[in-house]
Amino acid sequence: MSDLFSALKEKVSGQQIKIVFPEGLDERILTAVSRLASEGVLQPILIGNEQEVTNKAKGLDLSLDGVEIYDPHNYPQMDELVASFVERRKGKATEEDARKILLDENYFGTMLVHLEKAQGLVSGAAHSTADTVRPALQIIKTKEGIKKTSGVFIMVRDDEKYVFADCAINIAPDSQDLAEIAIASAKTADMFDIEPRVAMLSFSTKGSAKSPETEKVSEAVKIAKELAPDLVLDGEFQFDAAFVPSVAEKKAPDSVIKGNANVFVFPSLEAGNIGYKIAQRLGNFEAVGPILQGLNKPVNDLSRGCNAEDVYKLALITAAQV
Repeated sequence: MSDLFSALKEKVSGQQIKIVFPEGLDERILTAVSRLASEGVLQPILIGNEQEVTNKAKGLDLSLDGVEIYDPHNYPQMDELVASFVERRKGKATEEDARKILLDENYFGTMLVHLEKAQGLVSGAAHSTADTVRPALQIIKTKEGIKKTSGVFIMVRDDEKYVFADCAINIAPDSQDLAEIAIASAKTADMFDIEPRVAMLSFSTKGSAKSPETEKVSEAVKIAKELAPDLVLDGEFQFDAAFVPSVAEKKAPDSVIKGNANVFVFPSLEAGNIGYKIAQRLGNFEAVGPILQGLNKPVNDLSRGCNAEDVYKLALITAAQV
């Protein structure tokens, strides 16, 4: 395991942080949860029928010692969850609606986090991003001052660590969105001991091209600097001007970013998603995430192509966000 995750493991171990895993019958989830519990890193909660989950684990020769299993169909405190959900939805769900909705494992698990019966949630191995994120937005909601959640990847290769945002959530962020994403991504970088130097990316560097797309990014830079004046942040940059010192010297010699950026904010989901996958597949970077930012409590989304190691690592990240 890389130094990044060894440090996270050390940070969260022994704190008895409870993390919910709604996909209790998924082999990858069970494998990771068994390991997390046996190592004493955190206290996992699996969602599902207790007998079915237990039988599945036995069939995989996995121990669930130290793991709690909650069944939405047989949960003694369901009335509390229902009442809280109705209150949280402010007239958008009746009690009858709530009882049906909370049988969904993601909604049920998210309510456990909202009511502080757990501190975070990891889902997505068998569900879409929307299935994971929608309950979080409806129940946990975004932090004050943040309009939208965003999704970042930590890109890791040997001793190199970078933050790429937004690669998972916002299809066409506006200038305000980009500024918020930049500031949130800097805070995520801090969590991973990356001293943030934030580059707002475009196909233009400092006005070398003019279009609504480039002006959106340059406006985002202004907003971000007003919101977080102490943050090392600049743009708009082409990637090479943000990352290669010799190119930065030619294209943006007066910038606070000298080709040494480590947090990269892409102008659209299209660009961010393509960018991180190129780095992953051609550059042999490990892409950790997506890590969801801006929520009041940590909820994170797995890729449906994940393996047990990915689940384990995202659980560590989620616990570290608590």
